[in-house]
Amino acid sequence: MTVERNTATTPIAASAAATEDAFKNDPTATLEGVKGKDVTKAAKALLKDSAKRGGGSIQMQDVVKIYPGANKRALDDFNLDIKPGEMVVLLGGSGCGKSTALRSLAGLEDIQGGRIMVGGQDVTGVPVNKREMAMVFQAYSLFPHMTALENVEFGLEVRGVSKEERRKVAMEQLELVGLADQAKKYTQQMSGGQQQRVALARALAIKPRVLLLDEPLSALDAKVRVQLRDQIRRIQLSTGTTTVFVTHDQEEALAVADRIGVMNKGKIEQIAAPQDLYQRPATEYVATFIGLTNRLPGASNGEEAVVFGQRLPLIAGSAKGDSVAVLVRPENLALSLPDQYDSKVGEHARVEVIHFLGSLVRVDTVITSSEFQRWNKGEQLKVTVQLPANELPAGLASGDDVIITPRPVAALAC
Repeated sequence: MTVERNTATTPIAASAAATEDAFKNDPTATLEGVKGKDVTKAAKALLKDSAKRGGGSIQMQDVVKIYPGANKRALDDFNLDIKPGEMVVLLGGSGCGKSTALRSLAGLEDIQGGRIMVGGQDVTGVPVNKREMAMVFQAYSLFPHMTALENVEFGLEVRGVSKEERRKVAMEQLELVGLADQAKKYTQQMSGGQQQRVALARALAIKPRVLLLDEPLSALDAKVRVQLRDQIRRIQLSTGTTTVFVTHDQEEALAVADRIGVMNKGKIEQIAAPQDLYQRPATEYVATFIGLTNRLPGASNGEEAVVFGQRLPLIAGSAKGDSVAVLVRPENLALSLPDQYDSKVGEHARVEVIHFLGSLVRVDTVITSSEFQRWNKGEQLKVTVQLPANELPAGLASGDDVIITPRPVAALAC
């Protein structure tokens, strides 16, 4: 099929044209073999029989990436180990290195140190189009002059797959993403969510060992994002494709990941299952980045802390001291009215704002004791409590006095 290009079209078209050029530069690239003169020794090793390659496991070992002219490392001895069939989400704020890690894994960025292994084979020197990976970007990078079906077929066509077979595979993938009835539509006629599903189908059509998703949902509205993230997770589970998903959205990460790697300054601060990461953060950065947390004054012996008169178990690695910050989640605090409370633990607070969140209510309060204001460097100590909506004291309003009491749930002292 001859592809005509309009170089004066949208950024999506320009990106698509660049993708097409990358394929055309090596029209012999297939999953079965390539011309030896175009491939490094590492690439030849990678293209051996799949049974000898150990599936889609990934190891990034002490990877260093420094951009030209930069005075710090974008990736600083970065390490990541992913099992075959696992979905790992790299989560972090802007500039933490998460997209750089993904692009380095894909071969789109040269690295200055370390090794990248896929299926037990070193692919550090392997060209991007020989790594048997597929990548879905935030910008969909679809060909606007092609139908959805033709877009999905494209990667198969350049790999020499017959027309009948690629049509069959492409339709299967469109059905997988729920777009079989849209196969003959041009992508420009589709919504953003539909276009992103076409991009996903195109990536899966070539049966990659590794699927890379670079903030694929950030350009979509909230409702579509939730629907598509859930669909991506269902598809990943059904295909068993090893997947690395980059996002800055913590809710998105918690919803889809087998494990989440929280990145900071070019490194992973902690990688764990979503529930473990949320309930047992290893560092203050992780605790404050994932979900909401309160920094409360306490005394710690490393195993227990006393906060507002209440004893709390501590997470391993917690700091010791007579004056530490104990990180307590809003849902691990209880809220009571003074006239309904007879315990000796807890602290008086004043309600500032009540946020109704459907089944949940979040109550922002300020501790009234000046003792805690001194601990908080002269600032009022503000505490957020989250509880089921049906547990909110009747008639509670801004300005009311309440008692805040920590529940005996494990926390991190730092």
